[in-house]
Amino acid sequence: MKFSEELRQAVDASWNASFEHPFIRGIADGTLPLAKFRHYLLNDSYYLSQFARVQALGAAKATHLFDTNRMVVHAQGTYSAELALHEQFAKQLGITDEERAAFQPAPTAYAYTCHMLSAAYNGHLGDIVAAILPCYWLYFEIGERLQGLTPEEPIYREWINAYGGEWFRELVQEQIDRLDTIAEQVTSSDRERMQRHFVISSHYEHEFWEMADTLESWPTYG
Repeated sequence: MKFSEELRQAVDASWNASFEHPFIRGIADGTLPLAKFRHYLLNDSYYLSQFARVQALGAAKATHLFDTNRMVVHAQGTYSAELALHEQFAKQLGITDEERAAFQPAPTAYAYTCHMLSAAYNGHLGDIVAAILPCYWLYFEIGERLQGLTPEEPIYREWINAYGGEWFRELVQEQIDRLDTIAEQVTSSDRERMQRHFVISSHYEHEFWEMADTLESWPTYG
């Protein structure tokens, strides 16, 4: 069994919980209140800004020029493809530049990105790919499951279409293959650490839906 297949088995329960989460089901049938998607979008824009930095750290830590180039391409893709989609959604939802500049990420979004940055700064390329892969892979599986659905809200139709296409499948498979290649070359201790990164990120993916669905924010005191 490939390392990636072992990882996928290890997170099956949390990924199934993501597939069935009310936030995802609300996108699928169009019943999700736009206020919840708006909260998700603001936090996801912050998340992706850190995600691109982690990808860039992967480029810096790669030992082969090909991997350096590809991780740079992935970081550019995060900016040009996903953040461009966010720009479009932001306009549709009336999110202003001033609002985004003043935005503070919710606790879950902040914690998730800190986890990825920690893996990136303290580990090697294998740690980085393991920490970021659940975002790629889970979104693709969700996109596949929702393909063909046409919720009345156009934003949700566009979101579904963004993550189920062939272009995204190729990006996901590339990172899966990269992780399997690295796993064959490192120690068992490295693989155990990489698995922990992957599992933790998978849990955070589920908590990200919960964060959006509950409009999570920092507590206030006094």
